[in-house]
Amino acid sequence: MPVKFVELVSIDAKRFSKKEERIGQIRIDNNSTVTLVTEINEKEANVDFRYTASYGHVGTIRIEGRITYEGDAPALAKQWGSNMNMPENVASEIHTAIMRTCMPEAVLIARDLHLPPPMPLPQVNIQKKTTGKTFGPEVA
Repeated sequence: MPVKFVELVSIDAKRFSKKEERIGQIRIDNNSTVTLVTEINEKEANVDFRYTASYGHVGTIRIEGRITYEGDAPALAKQWGSNMNMPENVASEIHTAIMRTCMPEAVLIARDLHLPPPMPLPQVNIQKKTTGKTFGPEVA
């Protein structure tokens, strides 16, 4: 795995509305952004990032951190420096690591701020049992 280590540097969370206020439907936007790529040595690079969960006018959660990436560090840093872009496979790996690290943290922070979790909740659909004969295992 090219992502060697993920370190959280800063957590900032705010709720703009009062706990007692009726919130209603909230649009939650999750975003991960790479802010800087720097070469450590020929095989490792630091990738600074920012994760944001935005609750519109209700609140926001922002987490900043750093990833140690293993791979062709000089090429990655050079490409980032020239056009602030990364190869698609590297970007996918890095953004997946950001979400895997920050989403659980954001869920706990959202709970403390009395905000909904920043991820879709699973829908539970309970169906009525159909009336009719049910057959069990055959016993000899």
